[in-house]
Amino acid sequence: MVQETSRDVGPVVLLGPPGAGKGTQSKRLMEHYGIPQVSTGDLLRENVAHGTELGLAAKAVMARGELVSDDLVCNMVRERLLQPDCKRGYILDGFPRTAAQAGWLDALLEHQIFDNSRGTRTWPIVIRLDVDYNQLLLRITGRRCCPTCGRIYNVHSQPAHVYEVCDIDGSKLVTRNDDRLEVIQPRLKAYQEQTRPVADYYQRTGRLISVNGDRPVDEVTEQIYRILEDRV
Repeated sequence: MVQETSRDVGPVVLLGPPGAGKGTQSKRLMEHYGIPQVSTGDLLRENVAHGTELGLAAKAVMARGELVSDDLVCNMVRERLLQPDCKRGYILDGFPRTAAQAGWLDALLEHQIFDNSRGTRTWPIVIRLDVDYNQLLLRITGRRCCPTCGRIYNVHSQPAHVYEVCDIDGSKLVTRNDDRLEVIQPRLKAYQEQTRPVADYYQRTGRLISVNGDRPVDEVTEQIYRILEDRV
């Protein structure tokens, strides 16, 4: 794959439930356009590990068993987006999680002119991967992982050559706890409750683009490329 590093991509927000393929598509976008993925989970861990002012504040909150506030998360995101590698664009992972965070991001970008060839403000391109509920269950509950090399299989769509045995190193494949049916059903319900307001927010602003995530992975990738290249 030829990397496209001359194009200013701008902010990209991928929405979709667990198992929709956000991780796979994010990795492909990173490789194709040479832009970073900005993960709020990674930012939190890095700030805590490096003992930054924001990290120390977050660590104190978590030590009390409380959730890290929107203010702390947003400040971590703001500092990360000011880094040079975000100049041409970036993929937001796990952010925004609420309509309030989506509004905060718009306000940030409204006052921060994105440095692209046109010199104009760039709003996030918001892509939602829509996947049938039953298909999601098959994807997630059928997922198997090699505990040695980390390779991912699926008993329904991408099985190992020998049942439950890794093709690479012969290790017995395992089901991650998060992929069990009794765990994934509450996760899907929580996703619907928490992220619907985010999708509604972007729908109202006319910036929500739906992609059929039931299609083969390569076709989904091509759909996303076309969206980005038509909008930037």
